[in-house]
Formats: sequence, C-alpha cells, structure tokens
Amino acid sequence: MRLLLVEDDTMIGQAVQGLLRGDGYAVDWVVDGLQADTALLAHEYDLVLLDLGLPRLDGLQLLRQLRARKDATPVLVATARDAVKDRVAGLDAGADDYIIKPYDMDELLARIRALTRRAAGRMEAVYEHAGVMLNPRTREATVQGQPVLLSGREWAVLEALLQRPGSTLSRQQLEDKLYGWGDEVSSNAIEVYIHGLRKKLGAALVLNVRGVGYMVPKP
Repeated sequence: MRLLLVEDDTMIGQAVQGLLRGDGYAVDWVVDGLQADTALLAHEYDLVLLDLGLPRLDGLQLLRQLRARKDATPVLVATARDAVKDRVAGLDAGADDYIIKPYDMDELLARIRALTRRAAGRMEAVYEHAGVMLNPRTREATVQGQPVLLSGREWAVLEALLQRPGSTLSRQQLEDKLYGWGDEVSSNAIEVYIHGLRKKLGAALVLNVRGVGYMVPKP
C-alpha cells in the first residue's frame, strides 16, 4: 500500500517513514500542506497520515480541500492538538481517525490497518489461498496452519497479489506499492521478493506471466 506522510517535524517524519517502510508500506513524505495538496492531485494513495500544524497550508484547510474535491482517501490525523474541540474540528473537516502525539508506534500501525481495511470494505481482512493464510490485522502468515515469517516487502507483494487473484500485476505496479519517492530500487528487487515467497510458501503460489508480470491463480 502507498501512503502519504504529511509531517514538518524532521525527526518525527524520519522515524515514522522508517517504521512504515519496515512494515512494508510505500511512503511519500512531504513537509507542508501545499506539497501534500500537489501530491494528492498527482497520485492515488491508500491513506494520508496528516499533521495539522503545517507551514504554507494548514492541515485542516488541506483536509477540507481534499473532501471538497470528493476525494475519499482515508485520512488519519496525527497531531499534538489534544483538546476536544480540536479533535471535533478534525473529524468534522473529514478526518477518518485521530491519534494524539506522542503516540505509540504499534497503535499507529493498528489504526492504519483498521482504516485501510474499512476503506476496502473488508470486515475480516483475511486472505486464504491454496493452504496459505494472510491476516493483515494480526500480521500473521501461515502455510497449512504453520507460521511463516515474511519480510515487510514480501508481505506487501503477497498481499497485493492475493487481493486480485487471477489478475496479473506488472513489476512496475508492484514497485509502486512498495517504494516511495527517492527510494533506490534495484532492477531485480521484485524478482528477489517473489523468489523468497516461493521458497517460503511453495513454488506454485505465484506464477510468472512471461513478459507481463506476476499473478496468484484463482482458486
């Protein structure tokens, strides 16, 4: 999944970007409201993690502009403004959830997972295919009931493929889900993750569609 992080504090931005990337998300990070508005007009995101006290364009104003455009991208407001009136203002402006700084990183990840599940219309976000089970809520993966440890990016590749069984995703489409702006992407990165998944989960799970990309066959 691709997230937009809108945070003007360098230390917080670096920490959160690192956390999210380690959990398998592609993250684009901007430091003011105008940059965020430009990014939202140019790209599609699965979620926006939005600070409110931003330079050039305040977070609440950005949020109102986003909703005025009928853009339903989930927005998780993360701010030190902890007064009830501030939370009410954020929710009334169109935020889907609100977390107060300083926040626990595990709680942040849990709230992101909950919002993206809700946006996708999934009450129970569990994928099962050919003996493989993937549970995004608990971050558990099993094969025939036995737990398997996946890296963050192996997880992201597999989730993208399991969301669309029978559909072929190109290497570029998978890279867009794994990497943010400025990330260095080796030419064989996706192939490495696919190899890791086949080794851990079985060679028949992910098929190579020659010259096109990769797919998980329909059950």
